[in-house]
Amino acid sequence: MRLAGPENTVTAEPRARKYKCGLPQPCPEEHLAFRMVSGAANVIGPKICLEDRMLMSSVKDNVGRGLNIALVNGVNGELIEARAFDMWAGDVNDLLKFIRPLHEGTLVFVASYDDPATKMNEETRKLFSELGSRNAKELAFRDSWVFVGAKGVQDKSPFEQHVKNSKHTNKYEGWPEALEMEGCVPRRSTAS
Repeated sequence: MRLAGPENTVTAEPRARKYKCGLPQPCPEEHLAFRMVSGAANVIGPKICLEDRMLMSSVKDNVGRGLNIALVNGVNGELIEARAFDMWAGDVNDLLKFIRPLHEGTLVFVASYDDPATKMNEETRKLFSELGSRNAKELAFRDSWVFVGAKGVQDKSPFEQHVKNSKHTNKYEGWPEALEMEGCVPRRSTAS
């Protein structure tokens, strides 16, 4: 029996440490770690991860064409409800019934898939703007959009990305690139 000496041992490359939801660094105290990815074209579904829990994904079979929305208690980080709303062939009233009655302090995670906007009306755009969105007013057919907002925010959310559907810049035939966003959302002090 031969013992391996230092000359023939394999040293593994040091791997970068990953934190909750794969973030490159931990979030400060009283913050929730998140990572979200919009859908890619109409092929790869979106994902929403919060505090190392996958809230929505194709694997969980709870995503769909349109807007994929996870409502989260902003105080304790617990999932309230996650649903997909078809914005191409669905009924926008289902979405309105979902986001109109939100309580103060509810966090809203949104990831688009395929088409986020065809069925959007003025009220829907206004509600997302009130949750902190800068881009909801100009969302259009097959745009890519990821957004984290909250009921009761005073300012626009720093957590939003938007790519227009444009045949000159689209990554996929007929669709823009998928968007990926990660960060640390401050917990809310109280939810009423």
